[in-house]
Amino acid sequence: MLVAAAVCPCPPLLVPEVAAGAAPELDAARAACTDAIGVLAAARPDRLVVVGPAEQAGRGLHPQGARGSFRAFGVDLDVRLGLAEAQAEADASDEGPERELPPSLAVAAWLLGRTRWSTAPLEGLGVGEPLAAERCIQVGGDIAARADRVALLVMGDASACRTLKAPGYLDERAAGFDAAVGRALGEADVAALKALDAELAYELKAAGRAPWQVLAGAADGAGLSGELLYEDAPYGVGYVVAAWS
Repeated sequence: MLVAAAVCPCPPLLVPEVAAGAAPELDAARAACTDAIGVLAAARPDRLVVVGPAEQAGRGLHPQGARGSFRAFGVDLDVRLGLAEAQAEADASDEGPERELPPSLAVAAWLLGRTRWSTAPLEGLGVGEPLAAERCIQVGGDIAARADRVALLVMGDASACRTLKAPGYLDERAAGFDAAVGRALGEADVAALKALDAELAYELKAAGRAPWQVLAGAADGAGLSGELLYEDAPYGVGYVVAAWS
């Protein structure tokens, strides 16, 4: 049964080494993510599942300790899912045979490492953007049934079309879409998340749609309440942080 969830954005720019001189611009988002993960720890789950968008190579399950890297973003930094920063650095030279974490789960690993997550064992799940809403909801229900007390860390960005300089350019529909997402995540509105328009989300480059609908499936019947901790659109991309408990 789902007992808590944290929703965080997943841009590699959340990692200060990647953002470099622009790092202070996302300080508030990082602080909100830390607070949301604190809600997960306070729930004392038996298992944590980290869900985030992934391309084909990164889809599927990733075990605790799986390696991620930010080298593709120009930074020689490795992380390990569910290991503290110090341990991740010690293991950085161990390439291992496992698949590398997709960027969204690498950002999650960095967030968990900086908060020194040790509350419960965990695993990562990369989901593809084309995954239909019905399948996302089913996957979420399956996750929630895997232990008595399950927590979710859900990674994903809202639209990438909020300004002229946004990655997807300006789309007048983006602000309304993001406002609806922020309200649903802030109020733990499972029905609204299930009803998100997958086609519109794709057109607006909202990478969080499938992970949010996995959350909706996991939370069905759990009776959780939500709190919106952060909502903004730096760089023209919608970022939302929320905690459910």
